[in-house]
Amino acid sequence: MTMVPSWRGTGEAGFFLEILIINRIMHAPRATIQLDKLPLRTAGHIAAIDWDRLREKEARRLRELGFDEGVAIEALHRGPFGLDPLACRVGRMTVAIRRAHAAAISVKVTP
Repeated sequence: MTMVPSWRGTGEAGFFLEILIINRIMHAPRATIQLDKLPLRTAGHIAAIDWDRLREKEARRLRELGFDEGVAIEALHRGPFGLDPLACRVGRMTVAIRRAHAAAISVKVTP
C-alpha cells in the first residue's frame, strides 16, 4: 500500500489519520429509511415497525403477511403517480400495501 498525501498532515501521521477517517466512513452505522420512501429495487431488512401507528386489524394483517423485524424486504412497484398501492417483496412473497402502512415500517438498507 502506498502512502497518500493528505491535507490533514504530512508523513506517517497524515497517512494514519486518512486511514482512520476512511475506516470510520466505511463502518458507520447504516441509517434507516421508511418503506414508503425506499427507492425501487433497493433491498433491505425491516429494522422496526411502529405498531402504534397502525390500527389493530391492520397490524395483525401485516404480521400474518410476514412483516416482522429482521425480515428481508424490497420495494418493487408503486401505483400510478406514486400513490397507493406499494408492491414489495417480503421474504419470497410479493405483497401490495398502502403507503400509510409502509410509512410505519423502518428499513435498514443492505449494501
